[in-house]
Amino acid sequence: MIDPKPATPSAQAPGGKTGKKRRFGGTEAQIRSALKFYKVMAYLTGTMLLLLCAELVARYGFGQYLFAGGTNAVTGQPFGFGFADAEPPGVLNGVNISVTVLIVHGWMYVVYLISNFRLWSLMRWPFLKLVLLALGGVVPFLSFIVEKKFHAEVEAELAANPQAPQRY
Repeated sequence: MIDPKPATPSAQAPGGKTGKKRRFGGTEAQIRSALKFYKVMAYLTGTMLLLLCAELVARYGFGQYLFAGGTNAVTGQPFGFGFADAEPPGVLNGVNISVTVLIVHGWMYVVYLISNFRLWSLMRWPFLKLVLLALGGVVPFLSFIVEKKFHAEVEAELAANPQAPQRY
């Protein structure tokens, strides 16, 4: 007698359980490209966040800004590079490195979020992972930890599902 078979075969998970077949949102090359972009942005954003924290400690803890160039407001002498009073301004016409760090980190975080979204959508992860990825850019040192964890997870998923990224 012939046993009837289901119209769509189901994937067998380890242990004999029936589970869904893992699918990705792109090819392996696209996923690896997104992973590399995410890794670079995680390290750059994490570094800028640490600089931002140091700048905030200098500003609110000691009342100092980091300046480059300009003129010393008290003596009238040229100012090279270093810390100067925030209030009243200790340097005139100089480049405020402290504000530059704020702006650069803000825009770098936007690009970091784009890299997060790209990796998250290609991997088809749950929304909670996107939130965790995004927190990496606002909690000091977390971007380094999260990057290491998710990099290993992507590599493991790609190795465990070699046929999943075959789209084309």
